[in-house]
Formats: sequence, structure tokens, C-alpha cells
Amino acid sequence: MSATVAIIGTCDTKLEELTFLAHEIAAFGNVNTCLIDVGRRTSPPSEEEGIDVRASDMMSQYRPGLDISELSSRGDFVEAMGKCAAEAVRDMYARGEIDAIVSAGGSGGTWLSSLVMRRLPIGVPKLIVSTVASGDTGPIVGESDMALMYSVVDIAGLNHLLRAILSNAAASIAGAALSHARRRRGQASPQPPPPPPPRGTVAEAAKKRVALTMFGVTTPGVDVVRKTLESRYPVETYVFHATGHGGRAMERLVASGDLDAVIDLTTTEICDHIMGGVMSAGPGRLDAAVEAGIPTIVSTGALDMANFGAKESVPERYRHRTQVEHNPVVTLVRSSPRDCRDIGRFICDKLRKAARPDRIQVWLPLGGASMLSVPGGPFHDADSDAALYESIMEGLEGTDISIVQDEGCINDRDFAVKIAEAMAKLMGLQESGQVIKTQ
Repeated sequence: MSATVAIIGTCDTKLEELTFLAHEIAAFGNVNTCLIDVGRRTSPPSEEEGIDVRASDMMSQYRPGLDISELSSRGDFVEAMGKCAAEAVRDMYARGEIDAIVSAGGSGGTWLSSLVMRRLPIGVPKLIVSTVASGDTGPIVGESDMALMYSVVDIAGLNHLLRAILSNAAASIAGAALSHARRRRGQASPQPPPPPPPRGTVAEAAKKRVALTMFGVTTPGVDVVRKTLESRYPVETYVFHATGHGGRAMERLVASGDLDAVIDLTTTEICDHIMGGVMSAGPGRLDAAVEAGIPTIVSTGALDMANFGAKESVPERYRHRTQVEHNPVVTLVRSSPRDCRDIGRFICDKLRKAARPDRIQVWLPLGGASMLSVPGGPFHDADSDAALYESIMEGLEGTDISIVQDEGCINDRDFAVKIAEAMAKLMGLQESGQVIKTQ
């Protein structure tokens, strides 16, 4: 088994470092490399021998008529080159020419490389050695699965320290590339296969992929849903942390057809979107499942709060609100009746566009949307809860979307079990592991 690693970088400024990285990767013997130049200036002929894909060639193929010299700013070039290289690398992966991708660079090169890597499917190994990897990397990583390695020193000339770091990066991406190549080509890994499951268990059936959204304050409920589904039905669950990036990652996987159903138990990212919190997944939240028409259960987990940074970062307009200091860098702010009405309208506006409203259910836990809003909890607010639930019920009136009101809290075991059983019914699953054909 062999694999090929794409190395992407600005060869006009980082050729020595990228060449060293390629040499270290190739030292594994069964791993090939493909050096892709995304630099603005054409490398001299004496240096072009080691470059496999040139920036000018990608521009000619994917952006014919675009004159690089007309891009006045460095930022304009990074955006244009990034989009062009993203198409080129995506096509290379689709043709089976590469199995992983790695990059090394500063802030500009990191951003350009991230534009390329975010276009590759989740599961394809992606690694960036970067001078900015120890800062706020959220905008770089987005909803992708790329890994970042801090370079410690600038990538500007090889030295003992940088050689060690690039060698570690080479070993990491080479191993990941081989692993991915084996999976992609359907070959078994070197480890002995696990023993076959006992006959008659749900593991014999092809498992359905069900997404779950979770936050710390909804973890008990999600754990029960997950364990109930996986122990009683032919289901594999994928839990997404509702931090903004988690919601976007789930939306992406649904849109790409990699998930069969969604239990959106924790929709707190919508609250952050409405209130301006730091964990918003953006205005596209809820879109993918609605458009795909897959079985979907939506609930109100953690809609009682928006997330902000350290306590002093909470906006002035929310200083009078009830707050909970979750930890030194996360402060939770209670949503008001007005916020809750806006949240309810957001949810309804999305769900009313459903391709298959008969496959959507909304579950309302009247006993509390999180462990903080149960009676006696710091976020217990009957008026806000009522505003949220009334907004949802009024907004979905006249649709084929089912609304289930339950007296329990979102973390109550009975509520969670009912959610799991309702999803199994929506998906046409039996506890025996059989799949019932549904319309």
C-alpha cells in the first residue's frame, strides 16, 4: 500500500522549508509527495524542478482570463488563489491522486491553505504547520477536521528546532495518509479484525447514522438518547458539541449525505445567533436537515442561555440579566421573553420550509431546557419559557409538523428515552435490528 501527500505552500518564500518537509515525508518509502505552489511570484527555473503543480497552471485552468498582476492587494491574491487551488486539489482527490494534504507557512499561507483544506471531505487528513496555530484558530479551522501544529519559530530558514517540528509533521501526515489510503481502497488495516458480533444482535444490521447535538448542560439527556439508540436499534450516533463550529460541522455532514437523521436536542447556537453570543452557528442553522428531508427531531436544549467570554466581556445591554459563570472564559446569560419569541420565530421560519414536514417533530420539555432552568435553578424563568413555547406552537400551526409537549426536563431519563423511541419510529427501525421501509 502506498499513499500520496499533497504539500501546499508559497514556493516563492518557503521553498526550502517545503522541500525539506517533502523529503521527510518521502523518507517513509511508501509515501509519495506532490508539491503545489500557491505563491504569488513565479519561482526561478532553477527551483521549479521540485514543484509538481504550479500556481500559474492552476490559474490558467480554473480561472482563465484572470490576470494575477491585476490583483492589487495581497489579500485579494490569497482569496483568488485559495479558491483556485481548492478546486484543483478537490479534483485531484476525486481522481484518487492524493490521500492527504499538509502545509507550512505564516498567517497568509495558513489562511490560503485553510481555504483549500476546508473544501476537502471530512476524514481526509489535513495538517497545517503554522506560526499562528497557538492563537484563535476558529476562523481557520471552521467546521473542518484539519489539525494545526504550532511552528514555535517562524518558517523562515531551516534550523534545528524547525527541522524537528517539520519532521514530526511529516511523520504525522505520512501515517495519516497511509491509514486513509487503506480505508479508501477498502483494504484491511494491519491489526487483526475484531471478533464477529453475536448472532441476533443489532450489530449484524447496517447501522444508520444519527446526529445528536449536545452542550454541557444537556449532556445527561443526550447520553441517555445515545445509549438507548445504540443499545436497542441498528444506530451509530454522532454527537456534535453545540459551540458554533459543531453545529456548522453537523449541517455540512447532513448536506453531503453523510448522516441519515438528526436529533437536534441542543439548539443553543440559535440563541447565540439571536443574542449576539460567541457560539453562533450562523443564519444557516437548521437548513440542511430541512432541505434534505431526513427524519429530524428538534428540541429546545440550552435555549435558555447565550454564551459570552469572560464576565467582563458580557455586553452592557445584558449586564442586568441573570448570569452564570460557567468557567473563567465562558459566561452564560439568560435569554429574555423577547429573545425567546425571536428564537421561536427563527425555528419556525426554518421548519416551515421543510421538504418532508411529516418527518419532523418538535419536542418541548416544559420542565426545563437545561439543567440550569429547572425549577429552583438560576435560569428558571417561566415567562421566558412560555414565550418560547407559545412562539413555536403558533408558528407551526397549520403545518404537518408534530409538536410534542412533555412535562419533563430535557435531561430527564423518561424524556430522553421517548425521544430515542420517537426517532426510531420516524426512521422505521425495530428493536430487532430490522429496518422497515417508510414512504
